[in-house]
Amino acid sequence: MAVKIRLARRGRKKAAMYDIVVADSRSPRDGRFIEKIGTYNPLTNPASINFDADKAFDWLMKGAQPTDTVRAMLSYRGVLFRKHLQLGVIKGAITQDVADQRYTTWLDEKNAKIEGKRTDVGAAKDEARKQQLAAETKVREARAEALRQKQAAAAAANAPAAEAPEAAEAPAESTEENA
Repeated sequence: MAVKIRLARRGRKKAAMYDIVVADSRSPRDGRFIEKIGTYNPLTNPASINFDADKAFDWLMKGAQPTDTVRAMLSYRGVLFRKHLQLGVIKGAITQDVADQRYTTWLDEKNAKIEGKRTDVGAAKDEARKQQLAAETKVREARAEALRQKQAAAAAANAPAAEAPEAAEAPAESTEENA
């Protein structure tokens, strides 16, 4: 029986999530599987990859073949590197302690890199939000200034019109006093 480590789709239309499963290669994509070892959500940034690395490692050592997408995920999380080191231990090229130390070092560096990307994405979102807020504030202030000028012009237009009848009444009164 040929065993594959592959993705099984779930989720609604245009909002796919995937289960990482170990299945017989003859079973359908979303059909029977032997074991579910994790999940994959491509809609987040960076994509959320959660799986049991020990189970994936065990299946790889037993001969399960990952699909191209799952191979990329396993490589991203270091499972393939761990398999490579373990094969070196089995062949006698390195000791188990050296292999564990190399894997731990690599894993720490990779986790720092992933966390750096998360913080960069968050900082970029915050910066974009601040710039958008500043642009909206400029527009709001420009509209408020235009409204103030319009109201001042209307008030100035109303003020001479109000003074004109008073001025017209004043000479009429003076002519009556002279007569």
